[in-house]
Amino acid sequence: MPQLSSGRKKRRTMNEINMVPFIDVMLVLLIIFMVTAPLITPSVIQLPTMGQAPRQPDQVIQIIVDANAQLEVREGKTKVSTTLNQVAAQVIAMQDRIRETQVGNPSTAVVISADKSVAYEQVVNVMDALQQAGISRVGLSVTTRR
Repeated sequence: MPQLSSGRKKRRTMNEINMVPFIDVMLVLLIIFMVTAPLITPSVIQLPTMGQAPRQPDQVIQIIVDANAQLEVREGKTKVSTTLNQVAAQVIAMQDRIRETQVGNPSTAVVISADKSVAYEQVVNVMDALQQAGISRVGLSVTTRR
């Protein structure tokens, strides 16, 4: 008896991946990136320049760190020698005196003037002591180039 064959073919598994669509998509993406990359401008940062301030504060408390790392707090004609542990208390006391005399000035600027030869660590220690005491307006005194 002859065997009847069914009209269906057996499907074989495909051993190959068709890479043509993948390559087409990658080439299109490459062209898109090549065209758009020159059009994108890099971000530009405007850095501040060193110069004179337009207006100096009326009342300034100055902390002077001399070449021997000795601290001195000065406000107007008042001058007080101090230590690192007492500098914040001295500045707060001077700020309170200024507030009593001037009602419209809520906070007085504190400027640190340090000698060139003083170690950077000394200046940072003074700034840290002021920050821990809650004094927010602290600046550094520099000379401007002409």
